[in-house]
Amino acid sequence: MSLDPRHYDVIVSPVITEKATSASEHNKVVFKVALSATKPQIKEAVEKLFDVKVESVNTLVRKGKTKFFRGRKGVQNDVKKAVVTLAEGHSIDITTGL
Repeated sequence: MSLDPRHYDVIVSPVITEKATSASEHNKVVFKVALSATKPQIKEAVEKLFDVKVESVNTLVRKGKTKFFRGRKGVQNDVKKAVVTLAEGHSIDITTGL
């Protein structure tokens, strides 16, 4: 099985939050992905990198917002997240990394 370097460009990082951790109990894993990534690309990248079977991929884009930090105005970037549902019996331990 050959790993394509593009797979590493599709998946940016895992999301480790309370909500994402509770989703892992239902065979779901949450990743930050590239804004240009499509669902088929995300599915292929997760299957190849983690050697698991993916049932479905749901995506969302959190729009960037304006925040004030120490009186200075700053803008957060848009972030695309993918909620990947794994097939029964498959799991990913995202705390170990790639």
